[in-house]
Amino acid sequence: MLSLARVHIEDPAHPWANFMVMQILVVLILMILVAILRPRISPDKPGKLQHIFEAVYGFVYGQADEVVGHNAAQYVSFFGTIFLFILFSNLIGIIPAFESPTMSPPVPLGCAVAVFLYYHVAGVQALGPIKYLKQFVGPIWWMAILMFPIEIISHTARLLSLTIRLYANMFAGEKVTMVFVGLTFLGVPVLFMGLHVFVSFLQAFVFALLAMIYVSSAVAEEH
Repeated sequence: MLSLARVHIEDPAHPWANFMVMQILVVLILMILVAILRPRISPDKPGKLQHIFEAVYGFVYGQADEVVGHNAAQYVSFFGTIFLFILFSNLIGIIPAFESPTMSPPVPLGCAVAVFLYYHVAGVQALGPIKYLKQFVGPIWWMAILMFPIEIISHTARLLSLTIRLYANMFAGEKVTMVFVGLTFLGVPVLFMGLHVFVSFLQAFVFALLAMIYVSSAVAEEH
C-alpha cells in the first residue's frame, strides 16, 4: 500500500497505468462500432461495416463449429468478443503515441482468467456439476488421488500458457517495431508494421482457438 501511495504522490498527473487507459479505449471503440452498425443492419443492402462484421462472425462461427461441434452457436458470442477485443488491443499499438494493452501482463492475464472461468461454467452447464467434476478424477475411482492434482495443475497451466503466449509475442513485436521506426527510414518501418499487423491477427486467432478447444473439452460428453 505504501509503494502504491508513493507512485501516486510522485506522479499525480498519471494515476492510471497506460494499459488501463488503452484497454478502456479499445472497449469504447468496439462499443461505438456496434452502435454505428446496429441501426444500419440490412439484409437487402448491407454496408461495408456490416460486411466486415459478417465476415468476422462467419470466420469465428466456422472455427467454433469445427472445434466445438453442433453446440458451437451458443458459445460464438464469447469467442467473437474475446477475438475482437484482443485483435483491436493488438492493432491499436500501430497508431503513433498509442501502445497495445496486450503488451502488459495484466491484460492477457485478465483475458486468460475470463476464458478459464467461462469454459468451467460451460462445462458445468452442459454436463452438470457432478459429471463435470468426474473429468478431474479419471476413469477409475481409485486413481482420483493421482489424477485430481494432475488435472488441477494442467488447468492452472492453461492460465499461464494463454497469458505468456499473448504477452510475449505482443511485447516483442511492439518493441521491435518501435526500434526500427526510430532508427530507419519510412520503407523498413512499414514492413515491420505489416509484420505487427500479421502477428496481431495471428495471436488473436490463436487465443480464440485455444478458448474453443478448452470449451470443447469441457462440454464433451465422451470425455
